[in-house]
Amino acid sequence: MDKIETMSDKPVRLTAPPEGYADWLTDLKGRIHTAQQRATLAVNRELVLLYWQIGRDILVRQAEQGWGAKVIERLAHDLRTAFPDMKGFSPRNLKYMRAFAEAWTDAEFVQQAAAQLPWFHLCTLLDKLKTREERDWYLSEAVQHNWSRNILVMQIETRLLERSGTAITNFEASLPKAQSDLARESVKDPYRFDFLGLTDEAQEREIEHALVKHVTEFLLELGAGFAFVGQQVLLDVGGDEFFIDLLFYHLKLRCYVVIELKAGKFKPEHLGQLGFYLTAVDRQVKSEHDNPTIGLLLCKSKNKIVAEYALGDKTQPMGIAEYKLLESLPPELQTSLPSIEQIERELAGDDRRSDEDES
Repeated sequence: MDKIETMSDKPVRLTAPPEGYADWLTDLKGRIHTAQQRATLAVNRELVLLYWQIGRDILVRQAEQGWGAKVIERLAHDLRTAFPDMKGFSPRNLKYMRAFAEAWTDAEFVQQAAAQLPWFHLCTLLDKLKTREERDWYLSEAVQHNWSRNILVMQIETRLLERSGTAITNFEASLPKAQSDLARESVKDPYRFDFLGLTDEAQEREIEHALVKHVTEFLLELGAGFAFVGQQVLLDVGGDEFFIDLLFYHLKLRCYVVIELKAGKFKPEHLGQLGFYLTAVDRQVKSEHDNPTIGLLLCKSKNKIVAEYALGDKTQPMGIAEYKLLESLPPELQTSLPSIEQIERELAGDDRRSDEDES
C-alpha cells in the first residue's frame, strides 16, 4: 500500500530571510508573549472576581437568611455535581471565598488590585495576615515585584513590612525629597541573613563571601531595584589602594550604593571610612547622569542614639542598620535538627497537598 504523503511529511526548505526579517520576528514574538500574558491575566481576573462574588453571596445569605455553616458543604456538593470538570469548589475553597469577600468588601478594589494576583496568593494573605492594612501592603508589593507565592510567604514571615524604612538615615537632610523618600523606603532594619547558614560568631569577610555566594537571596533581601556590581571593589586614591566590601547600583534611585559590613557594634568612626568611599565612588565611578552615591553600614548591633548623633553632621547620604544571622545552637541540637534539604522537601510536599485540597 502506497504511503499517503501529508503536508507534515514533506521536508521544509527554508529560504534565507529577507532584510529586516529578524527584527520583525523579534517584534512578533514579543507581541505574542504579551498577548499570552494578557490572556492569562484576564482568565485569572475573571476567576478571582467569580470567587469574590460567590463569597459575597454566601455572606449575604448567611447574614440575611440565617443560613448556617453547613450550607457551604451543600453548596460544594451541588457545584461539583453541576461542574464536574471545574476545580475550586471544595468546601475549604468556598470558605476562602467567604473570607475573601469579608476581608475586601469593595468590588472596585478587588477588580483593580486583588484580581492582579493568583488566587492562592490571596489565600496566603488571608491565612497569614490579620489586618486590612497589612494585607493591602503585601498585596501591592507582590503585584509590583511579581512575587511567587513562596516569596510572598517568606516576605511575610520575615516581617518585611515592619523592617522596611526603619533604618537610621540622614536621607531626608542629604537628598532631594523625591529621592530621599524612595531611598528611605529601600533600606530596612534589621536585614535578615538567615539564608547564609552562618551563626553570630561569623566574621566580616566570612559574611561578605557568603553574601556574594548567595547573591540571588541577598538581592531579594535588599529589595527591588538593587543590581550587584562587585565585591572588594578596588579604589586607587593617590596611589593608595582601598577596597569597598560590596558595591551595588540602584536602578530606581539611579545611584551607586556602597555597603560596608561590621561584625561588631556600630562605632561613629565607621562613618568616616564609609564617607571616604562615597567620595571616591562619586569622583571615580559614577557618571554625570548618576545621583550621589548612598552608603549603607551594616553592623551586628547599634546604639540608636549614638547612630543618630553620628549621622547628625554628615552631609553625604548614609544609613545604619543591623543584620541578623542564625542564633548559635548547642551541638546536640544542631545534630538533631532536620537539614535544609529535608525541610524544603517537606514544605514542597505540604505545598502540593495544599494546592490539591484547595482546588
